[in-house]
Amino acid sequence: MKHIRNFCIIAHIDHGKSTLADRLLQTTNTISEREMMDQVLDDMDLEREKGITIKSHAIQINYQYTDKQQYTLNLIDTPGHVDFSYEVSRALAACEGALLVVDAAQGIQAQTISNLYLAIDNDLEIIPVINKIDMDGAMIEEVKDQIVDLIGCKPEDILLASGRTGLGVDKILEAIVERIPAPVGNSEEPLQALIFDSVFNNFRGIIVYYRIMNGKIRKGDKIKFVSTGQEYQADEVGILKLKMTETSEVAAGDVGYVITGIKNAKEVKVGDTITLAAHPTREVIKGFEEVKPMVFAGIFPVETDAFEELRDCMDKLQLNDASLTYELETSQALGFGFRCGFLGMLHMEIIQERLEREFNQTVITTVPNVSFVAYTSKGERVLVNNPTEMPDPSRIDRIEEPFIKAQIITKPEYIGNIMTLCLGKRGILINQSYLTQTRVELIFEMPLTEIVFDFYDKLKSQTRGYASFDYHPIGYRDADIVKMDILLNAEKVDALSALIHRSRANDFGRKLCEKLKELLPRQQFLIAIQAAIGAKIVARENISAMRKDVTAKCYGGDISRKRKLLEKQKEGKKRMRQIGAVEVPQEAFLAVLKLDD
Repeated sequence: MKHIRNFCIIAHIDHGKSTLADRLLQTTNTISEREMMDQVLDDMDLEREKGITIKSHAIQINYQYTDKQQYTLNLIDTPGHVDFSYEVSRALAACEGALLVVDAAQGIQAQTISNLYLAIDNDLEIIPVINKIDMDGAMIEEVKDQIVDLIGCKPEDILLASGRTGLGVDKILEAIVERIPAPVGNSEEPLQALIFDSVFNNFRGIIVYYRIMNGKIRKGDKIKFVSTGQEYQADEVGILKLKMTETSEVAAGDVGYVITGIKNAKEVKVGDTITLAAHPTREVIKGFEEVKPMVFAGIFPVETDAFEELRDCMDKLQLNDASLTYELETSQALGFGFRCGFLGMLHMEIIQERLEREFNQTVITTVPNVSFVAYTSKGERVLVNNPTEMPDPSRIDRIEEPFIKAQIITKPEYIGNIMTLCLGKRGILINQSYLTQTRVELIFEMPLTEIVFDFYDKLKSQTRGYASFDYHPIGYRDADIVKMDILLNAEKVDALSALIHRSRANDFGRKLCEKLKELLPRQQFLIAIQAAIGAKIVARENISAMRKDVTAKCYGGDISRKRKLLEKQKEGKKRMRQIGAVEVPQEAFLAVLKLDD
């Protein structure tokens, strides 16, 4: 075990984690030149297209440290975006050390700091690495000072590297062996392994990835999952190279996989402990904290018959992404579907894309919102995840909304823009401090509802991309929240309802009505689009009817003939309006997300 090292790479988004991982694999000849490509560990098309890591990826590297001694390095590459921080927390639980990568041109960013704190909470050994030192805008000395201030290490402990050219990669590999402690554990004790990931394979069932703390697992062993109490035969065990490599056993300190032929997604829980059925361990490994969804949205199949198929796809997707939570929901407008919890808007977008690409599911996504807590006049506490669950306003005593602590790091010239944006979103400035002369950190407390829609995009455009953003929840606070309904010809469309702060309700309602007027197709009858809070209509738009010119055939003659035809048409339109249904196209549901302020 003393020749094993488990480590992960953490950094802010786009600081070069995946490129550095590519060079580590190339330098140690873990993969051949033929297999080499950019972002080699990112196996999803989506990850390559967007240039981001969505899933943590584990791979084993064999590294010749000295002439005689070979070391086994288990690397886990992690995502950088705040929406995938749950993936990072799981990777950290399986490691003893972390490479903290900082871009030489951009310096310390918000996600660098939050990932660092996650690593410190897990007692990991941190190796700071300044990446992209070959770039023209590299500020090596300045970034060194920032890291020393942040971690409190010595300047000579900081490694310089370039993921693109491979410069300094040898030094990183040596530092991993020298600085990161070997795993502690005993191969002779009862098996105790932490599940940190799982994937679904159509032919093999569920493949479970784990890190063994104590004991060993052999092919053919009868294993038990502690939280579900289920027992299975280990049909195949092995280690994770670029492809899964079968071995006869995996021992303490190592990272590996096991295939047991499980087909039911509910039987595998990420964070669970695996042990042997014959000699169970007494202690359960402390896994990672439960995932807290931030944003809720409904996902519905376009064809109502496809509901069962969508349910299977959601089960399989949850295996691959443990931070996705969902429950059954019905909607009058859309039929059966799921109420899903996501960690943020990017996470929601990725899930939607993956459903379409990996499972061929075309889905409708409703307006995202957050969960509120309503207290009734009788003192009951009601959790409101979507507008339909909102109690009657006459019964509500007060409503609380979730607040977050937002940390924004930017250049001093953009402070004014950020202040205007955050204060306009009901934010409260808590602190402002200069990290260096060119870096300022702003801490705001803000309602989560305000950042769900377009806050991140606006922040990027207000600062020309020179701002990094990170947040964490800080509990619930009182708020004046109202339910806004959209009525089409006096019929409520529940999928377009929204819970919104009273101060923004009128404005939001007016914009939404205007947007729907553009998107809804015209009918043979007049369509009235109204936004209502309770019984009060706050905005209205009309879509005029398509009309046939019924008087075209009248040449001259008495006016009463024309009037009679027009009256007849008017009666017909009136009757049509009473029974006519308005089809709401998919674009209308998405329009709510893109309302420009």
